[in-house]
Amino acid sequence: MKKQLLTAVLAFACLVSVSAQGPSGTYLYAERDTCRLFFDVYEPAPEADTTLDGHAKPTLLFVYGGGFVGGYRSNERYMPWFKILNDNGYRVITIDYRLGLKGVKMDFSIKGRIQTAKNTIKAEYMGVEDLFSAVNYILDNREALGVDPENIVLVGNSSGAIISLAAELSICNGDDYAIVLPEGFNFKGLISFAGAIVGDQGVPRYKKAPCPTLFLHGTADGTVQYDKTQVLKLGMWGTNVLDDIYRANGYPFCVYRFHDHAHDIADNFVALWPFQKYFLEQNVVLGNNVFIDAYIDDPNIPKWEAATLESLY
Repeated sequence: MKKQLLTAVLAFACLVSVSAQGPSGTYLYAERDTCRLFFDVYEPAPEADTTLDGHAKPTLLFVYGGGFVGGYRSNERYMPWFKILNDNGYRVITIDYRLGLKGVKMDFSIKGRIQTAKNTIKAEYMGVEDLFSAVNYILDNREALGVDPENIVLVGNSSGAIISLAAELSICNGDDYAIVLPEGFNFKGLISFAGAIVGDQGVPRYKKAPCPTLFLHGTADGTVQYDKTQVLKLGMWGTNVLDDIYRANGYPFCVYRFHDHAHDIADNFVALWPFQKYFLEQNVVLGNNVFIDAYIDDPNIPKWEAATLESLY
């Protein structure tokens, strides 16, 4: 069934040129020492159904990828995916954040690995700080933006997924980054395209249960680790490790492991729409605690040479 749905989406993408219309609004949400940070809003299509069985569909808050060195909140390559989301009744808000590794020398040798990890953690939490500033702006302007503060799904790809997973960990642990948020706030769900958590406290631990999470990751991803890289307590813990943590603690999640895919899964938005749709409808909108752990080996899912550590840094 999943393969039939996926094939239908791919056929549609080939037959029809899809692109989202421009954003309905652009908002300045924060000013830092070196930059001004904006977000764009893409509203659901006028004819789209924004409810499912009487339940409102969420706003999707998107954090783009780019290795903490590049990227753009409304990159043209996201537009076909934004259009699918809008046509299916979902509002999309896509944010800026500071690029904490831009201009930073990265050394992935054994000798340089510790400093590289520290640099990445710093960039990760700069992104978390900016994300939380965007969340606060959205909550403060909820009526003007039409956003229900209890119905926001966080979505990130690659470095954006790293930021998103770290943000959820901060919320669950109530750390110094999360205290800027209103008491009791959490996202309605989280979607991670090829994400991981980078940290210096050992394997991640959650004091409170995280929101329902969808993990999408290629099993051959060496850019953002599918499994883990660890030196003492410093490390990157990917989907394969995080899923084990979720499973052991009974946290709600779905995971799709894409056989022999590398970091292309981070940008495979359109082809993977059926998996996103099912998660959003079942686990988020309807609140069903559907558990899926699937190993996907499907030649219909496109592959391409994606960013590697060497190409990024």
